[in-house]
Amino acid sequence: MSDLSYESFKKEALKDPATKKEYEALAPIWDLRRKLIRLRTEKGITQDQIAKIMGTNKSSISRLECGEKVNFPTLATIAKYARALGYKVRIEFEAVS
Repeated sequence: MSDLSYESFKKEALKDPATKKEYEALAPIWDLRRKLIRLRTEKGITQDQIAKIMGTNKSSISRLECGEKVNFPTLATIAKYARALGYKVRIEFEAVS
């Protein structure tokens, strides 16, 4: 078995049109999760702390941030998370090229 890096594996996998289509469809949720984690860590807040602020539990925050399962959080949940960190949500649309 060859020793593939993540990037070389990804590059090879994305050659398949069906895989590439699915990857691109899921990209927005992964981008959102990275942003949520970045905002929280920049504020120096733990998952447990933001869970308490939001009135939920740490496991809910973990699922929201890590994507154990591919699920799409509601806008209300995202807005509540943002408010707990002192932000508001702004939605933008981009033309598909």
